Amino acid sequence: MSASLSIPRPLVRANQWTIVLTVAAVWITGFHHLLLIPLLAGFGGVLFNFNPIMRLAKQFLKKPMSSYIPEDRSDQRFNQILAVFFLAGGYISFSFGWTIAAYTFTIMVVTAASVAIMGFCVGCFIRFQWKQWQYRRTKTSKSFS
Repeated sequence: MSASLSIPRPLVRANQWTIVLTVAAVWITGFHHLLLIPLLAGFGGVLFNFNPIMRLAKQFLKKPMSSYIPEDRSDQRFNQILAVFFLAGGYISFSFGWTIAAYTFTIMVVTAASVAIMGFCVGCFIRFQWKQWQYRRTKTSKSFS
C-alpha cells in the first residue's frame, strides 16, 4: 500500500468480508484457528503497514486506485487495532475453552465489520467521539490557565 492518506474502499471491504466470513466459518466448523487469517493480516497492517488480504485484493482492482471511494487511513488503522484486539480476544478465549468470552469477542468484531459493510463505521464513530472528548478537554484546561 502507498503512504497516501486514504485506502480505496474495495480493499477495506475485502478486509471486512474476510473478518465476517472467517468468523462465520469458525462458528460453523468450530475450527478456531481460522481466526488467525484475519488476526495475522490485521497485525501485519497495524505493525508493518502490510495487510496481505488488502494486498491480494489490490490485484483484482480494475481501475486506478485513486478512482475508488477513499477511506481515511487513520480511521482504518484505528478500526484495525480494534479488530485485532477482538479477534485476538476471540482466538485466545477459544483456545482456553472460554466459550462465552470467545463468542462475545467474535460477535462484537463480526457485528462491527458487518455494520461497516452496510455503511456505518462503528470504529470511526468511536474515534470521532474520542477526538471530540480530547478537544473539549484541552479547551477546558486552557480556559483555566
